[in-house]
Amino acid sequence: MHITALAGGIGGARFLRGLLHHLRSLPSQTPAANARVTVIGNTADDVTLHGLRVCPDLDTVMYTLGGGIHEEQGWGRAAETFTVAEELTAHGAQPQWFTLGDRDLATHILRTRMLGAGMTLSGVTAALCERWQPGVELLPMSDDRVETHVVIDDPDAEGGRRAIHFQEWWVRLHAAVPARQILAVGIEQAKPAPGVIEAIQTADVVLLPPSNPVVSIGTILGVPGIREAMRTTSAPVVGISPIVRGAPVRGMADACLSAIGVSTTAAAVAGLYADFLDGWLVADGDDKDEHPEGVTVRARPLLMGDVPAAAAIAADAVDLAATLRR
Repeated sequence: MHITALAGGIGGARFLRGLLHHLRSLPSQTPAANARVTVIGNTADDVTLHGLRVCPDLDTVMYTLGGGIHEEQGWGRAAETFTVAEELTAHGAQPQWFTLGDRDLATHILRTRMLGAGMTLSGVTAALCERWQPGVELLPMSDDRVETHVVIDDPDAEGGRRAIHFQEWWVRLHAAVPARQILAVGIEQAKPAPGVIEAIQTADVVLLPPSNPVVSIGTILGVPGIREAMRTTSAPVVGISPIVRGAPVRGMADACLSAIGVSTTAAAVAGLYADFLDGWLVADGDDKDEHPEGVTVRARPLLMGDVPAAAAIAADAVDLAATLRR
């Protein structure tokens, strides 16, 4: 069996860890027990800080599945120290709203060095995964640079608005300033990274973990060719709602949905995927809403409080896919 998943950061990474836990618990003779898992990661959150290329979503998946994540935060490295960050602050180096730990810096230094030597982001990601052994094939959505920018009101700017990098809006402003527009800069010219389209087209199951539907899953789907591959794959596509009874499971997905004029409900998020979605796991009670026609909806608890809980959700997603055929 070949399972392909589109994933963003913390929610996607924790779901994937649960998926691997579930697959490893199956009897060896079960086809899914030997499943190959490919993860297509969002790279539109990427940012350059202090001259280093940072890929937050790829790194969160890599650290989580490789056993190096800071569990309480859900991002960054465990047992982290911040000597370099303290020195940068002492020099007044900006930005100071995005702190990179010493262990994490090693990843970004290596990535930047390899990119500077002419390697693609796909090649760099594969090289970094040699150390972490995440148990999946981790592919960036594109080797081309795509960056999410957010347009906000600014009375001092020309026209009363200005665009800032998504990370500044998300980390420094905590998405508290309304987003007037969310732009994936460069996405129209981007190409899917090698293996991405094939991973969708040859999959037996395609999963959408509970990642941000606008700036994670949405940007992956925005790369030319990926959404069409989702429509035409013979694999059933099953998603897990990131919205539970009108609120994000974590993060600030509601601010992103508001920016594109979509309500914060599981049904509305399913509508964003209606052209290819076959199955949809929602929280208890959210199945009573009106979901897109043709989508099979199942309700269950969706909180991933620990690895067994995430594994149970993943098991239900795989089981639902087994009942669906295109």
